[in-house]
Amino acid sequence: MMHNLDIPPFCHDHIFGQDERRPGETRTLVVIAITAVMMILEIAAGLFFGSMALLADGLHMGSHASALTISAFAYYYTRRHAQDARFNFGTGKVNSLAAFASAVMLVLFALVMVWESVQRFFSPVPIGFNQALVVAILGLVVNGICLVILGGGEHSHGEHEHGHGDEHHDHDPKHKDHNLWSAYLHVAADAMTSVLAIVALLGGKYLGQNWLDPFMGIVGAALVVNWSWSLLRSSAAVLLDMQAPEEIREEVRKAIESEGDSRVCDLHVWAVGPGIYATGIVLVSSRPLDTEHYYKLLPKRLGIVHATVETRQCSSAALNAC
Repeated sequence: MMHNLDIPPFCHDHIFGQDERRPGETRTLVVIAITAVMMILEIAAGLFFGSMALLADGLHMGSHASALTISAFAYYYTRRHAQDARFNFGTGKVNSLAAFASAVMLVLFALVMVWESVQRFFSPVPIGFNQALVVAILGLVVNGICLVILGGGEHSHGEHEHGHGDEHHDHDPKHKDHNLWSAYLHVAADAMTSVLAIVALLGGKYLGQNWLDPFMGIVGAALVVNWSWSLLRSSAAVLLDMQAPEEIREEVRKAIESEGDSRVCDLHVWAVGPGIYATGIVLVSSRPLDTEHYYKLLPKRLGIVHATVETRQCSSAALNAC
């Protein structure tokens, strides 16, 4: 006997709050504006003063502005199509799709860094230390401001109301907005590159260790790949409907089995958006409870916005033999 908890009296849409403007969207737009202004200034100054260092850093800023634009577009698309019935569980996964694309761009950026660094090991080029230091320090300051604006890439979803009736789902703030997190990683990678560049340039200027410049490029690339891999894994897990973390599944299982003699024999919990989940539960019981009761047992703070329960009745003896 299968009961879908999304029929009356639990009838609801599948928007799950995705039509609301998220704080991460505004932060990302502000950072894009700052990055674009910095990019224009550096490119203009590089052309005017004939500085390749300024021109290169300006183009580098442009690549990150492009990646951040992907994040901004994902926020817009998510809101714009939140009520599109073609999306079975809303547009929440657009967030992770944009993050996955941004992570791939970060990996490509790291590979370019490695290639350029290896070339400079074998074919060193003259370095204008003073000018390059000014560019690196300026870039670090701008990226530091952007990191503060993005706020660590963390976003709590507790302020949204999703799903069934008027119930409020208090989501755990540990859940990341993948889209905001990807924007944060792009800026953090840029800031980290600036820090490593400053160290290398100071070593080259005052110690004559010019090899530090390409070496720090490789170190920076390794760190970027490490960060990107984490984002690739977490966003891919959402896109591929992989099971939610074990602790969330165990909480669902314990909640369902907390009353009566119900036993969960099949359980699926997967993310359908930033910090929100759907679940499919199959349980056996000698005296199945009303499906409304099972829904009310689910911890609201887990952010489960869509639940389907299938109950199978069996005798007490058969249940004890399971």
